[in-house]
Amino acid sequence: MNAGTLSAIIKGTRPIAMAQLDLITRGMNLEEGHFYETYGAECFVESAPHWRRLEPFLQRCAELDKLDCIQRVIQQVTDDRSYISELFEMAEGMLERGQQQAARMLYECVAECEKYQHSERLALCQYRIFTLSLGQNQHDNLRAAVHFEPYINRLDEERQLDAIKDLANTYLALRYWDKSFSLADDLGRKAEIIQSYTKKKISKENRVTAYPLFVYQAYSNLLKATACEWKGEYTEALLYTRKNAELASVLNSSDEDKVYIDMFNRWTEANTYLYNLMMGKKEVLPVYLAWVEQNEGETLTALVKIIEAANHFEMDIDHILLKFDNSINSILSDKTLTEGYNEQIKNDQCSKLLFELAMYLFNRERYTEGMQKLVTCLSSAIRINNSDDIIQCVALFERYRSFASKEMVNNYCNLMEEVSRYYEIKKNRGYTLV
Repeated sequence: MNAGTLSAIIKGTRPIAMAQLDLITRGMNLEEGHFYETYGAECFVESAPHWRRLEPFLQRCAELDKLDCIQRVIQQVTDDRSYISELFEMAEGMLERGQQQAARMLYECVAECEKYQHSERLALCQYRIFTLSLGQNQHDNLRAAVHFEPYINRLDEERQLDAIKDLANTYLALRYWDKSFSLADDLGRKAEIIQSYTKKKISKENRVTAYPLFVYQAYSNLLKATACEWKGEYTEALLYTRKNAELASVLNSSDEDKVYIDMFNRWTEANTYLYNLMMGKKEVLPVYLAWVEQNEGETLTALVKIIEAANHFEMDIDHILLKFDNSINSILSDKTLTEGYNEQIKNDQCSKLLFELAMYLFNRERYTEGMQKLVTCLSSAIRINNSDDIIQCVALFERYRSFASKEMVNNYCNLMEEVSRYYEIKKNRGYTLV
């Protein structure tokens, strides 16, 4: 660093820039960001912040994951609304770079400053906060969904399509079938309206939506079919599945469209087998299994429904479980997302797989294996805070408790103590349980 510059900084006649602070820190052999807390307090809390210095400070804090420094500084910025637009644009940039926690802090700051405004920017902040809030805890996901929903109609019409899709996916993972169906219906209707006045096909680079418009109509049918499926309305599910086949067959498609058409055609074929199987048509099982072997990404959903059908129609599928044993173990141990699933839906499906497996094993009088799967399912349900699965697991365990080993009973009791402690904490904090 230039000696004159350093002298001016020490005398206080020249403010220190972030690049200069980093050089001094490096020269003192200290870790990166060592002085950020002090710098933030002196430059942005104790004196009026200037965007030319605030922007690089926030960005460097995000890069070094110094979230506490960001939080302290933006609390002061909230009082000065002149930087709201810049903070929003900065949050968008952080999100693109994968700095999600820092981006969320900035979105929350902007949303707090504009909470009384009926603005699209406020709605977009709430949408970003919603997607960044989603995780493994189902109660937290439900709260995030309920909080965001009133802001959907304030978004740009095209952006609403992605927001409705994400919200419908969330309610689907939460097993709110009717709510998911209603949102799916809204998604299809809005996509059709937008497509009716969009005469020219918009390129991928220039459009607001993540997908071509026809995808939202097709996905609307897929969501409605899935909601009907989980309610046991398989005839209706087949009806919505056939609508997707009709859509794909008449569309004047581009190369990008063909990718999604192939994907929906694949799902249409699989779901047709699946719904027929769930209606008791056991003859479709071999061809469905052959399809699954060619489409490994759909193994989780397929196995859940096959085992469920086996439990309902008293089918012997030991040969299938043996064949897919490695796949089942891989699914249950793998933490990455499978194509076509978000984190919530995969977690929910894994819990369902464990529960259906436990049921199948109990029906076959293989109680030791069944207990292992059931206790694992209970542990998974507790981890994602899924009350419905916890209740189902407890009921099933109590039904077969006499077949449980002492070790399994101890594991079960430890898990139930964990549940008890969790809900006691919630109660003491004044939360209302969903």
